[in-house]
Amino acid sequence: MPSLEAGAEIGATSIQIFTQSPRMWKPSQYAASVLAAYREAQAQHPSITDTFCHATYLINLASADPDLYEKSVECLINNLSVARGMASSGLVLHVGSHKGAGFEDVVSQIARAFERALDDADPAPEGYVECPILIENAAGAGGTVGRSLEEIEALISACGGDERLGLCIDTQHLWASGVDYSSVAGTKKLVKEIAERVGLDRLRCLHLNDSKIELGANRDRHANIDEGTIGSKGLAPLVGHPKIRELPLLLEVPGDGGGPRASDVAQARKVVSVGVKLYSKPAHAAGVKKAAAHEPAVKKSKKK
Repeated sequence: MPSLEAGAEIGATSIQIFTQSPRMWKPSQYAASVLAAYREAQAQHPSITDTFCHATYLINLASADPDLYEKSVECLINNLSVARGMASSGLVLHVGSHKGAGFEDVVSQIARAFERALDDADPAPEGYVECPILIENAAGAGGTVGRSLEEIEALISACGGDERLGLCIDTQHLWASGVDYSSVAGTKKLVKEIAERVGLDRLRCLHLNDSKIELGANRDRHANIDEGTIGSKGLAPLVGHPKIRELPLLLEVPGDGGGPRASDVAQARKVVSVGVKLYSKPAHAAGVKKAAAHEPAVKKSKKK
């Protein structure tokens, strides 16, 4: 499969793909045999362990326009059906924008959209777990939904805590929305909030990106690692945290214009290594030889 091999070529162990054009409504149609072939290729791949899907950017579950809302729900249902058919590890979703109407006014309609998609999408093939919808945190521009963990908590609660809803944290969006995790103390505070509001079991992956804009600037502007305002030093505490470090990290960086490169994956691995060391405990007594720290395999991805 081209997507799997493209990821393997840059040293990735996880990939993220679109199941259709990200900026077109027309869904791609896949025969059952094609989806089955992908499941088999993924299961047997020697290095790629997870495939995540990303829902179409045009989806806006917070829209006041009935036609756009309905079109968005139908698109989400299709995207989730394909993701389930591929045995994807999660379908990442930008919820949309209420365009200034107010978050409280759109919670119910978003919850109804989630419930329709989760119930109406084609079920996962026999023997496979249901692919969750992973709500991605927003950078905070305009009326975007999901700009805080509090909002994401409210959306999941409105669906009765449905276990098929999860979370994808984007490091650039988090930074843009004013969350400073660039220190161990800041990261511990963030991880505690995730655990209390959403649950760490719902956090399935991270989008690992640097930021072209400053902390709290509320704009979605990704940068290659160490070419932005966060840098390796700022990202390390988060990706090295003991409760985060095993999660798949999906690079959504520009590279040299064509997306993540092998050098970007290598740099991401270095950031994780530095982060893990931040949480290493010193030897308890002098003269005792410290065992070599185990650094777990960390998953990176190329976004297609």
